[in-house]
Amino acid sequence: MRRKDVEHGKPRKDNAMAAVSAARFRTPHSWIVLAIFLLLVTGIGALVGTQSAPDSWYQALVKPPLNPPDWVFGVVWPLLYVFIAIAGWRIWMLGANTAAMALWGAQMLLNWAWSPIWFGAHQPWLAFAVLVAIWLCILGFILVARKRDGLAAGLFLPYLAWVSFAGYLNLSIAVMN
Repeated sequence: MRRKDVEHGKPRKDNAMAAVSAARFRTPHSWIVLAIFLLLVTGIGALVGTQSAPDSWYQALVKPPLNPPDWVFGVVWPLLYVFIAIAGWRIWMLGANTAAMALWGAQMLLNWAWSPIWFGAHQPWLAFAVLVAIWLCILGFILVARKRDGLAAGLFLPYLAWVSFAGYLNLSIAVMN
C-alpha cells in the first residue's frame, strides 16, 4: 500500500470501502442485474416511444427557434436510457431500499408517462407539469446519489441537461399554441 493510503499501520477506511464497493460491481450477479436494468429501461423506453410517436397534431404545432429535428430525439434518448439504467443499477447494487433508488424509480415512471401525455393525450401543460416533476426527481437523485456513488450521480448530469432543454421546448410549445 502507498504511504498515503495507510494511517497508523492500518488501511484507510475510505479506500477499503471503495475496494469493497468496486468488487460488488464485478460479480456475475451484478452483471445479471445490470442486464435487467438495461433491458427494462431501454425496452420500456423504446416501447413507449414507438407507441407515442410524433403525429399530425405535433407536426402542426408552432415550435420555438431552438427546436431540433425529430431525428435528434431518436439519437439522444437511447443513450440517456443507457446512462439512466447504469446509474440505477449502481445505486441498486449499493442498496435497493434507499432514497436515491426511490427517486430513480419515480423519475423513471414519470419519464415513461411523459410521451403518452404529450403525444397521446395532446396535453402540453400537463406534460410540462410532469417534466418539472421529472427534473426535480433527477436533481434529487443527483444530490442523494453523489454521497454513495459519484459515478451514478454523474451519469444523470447529461439527463438533467436534456430534460432542462426539453422543459424549454415543452413550455415554449405550450405557450405558443
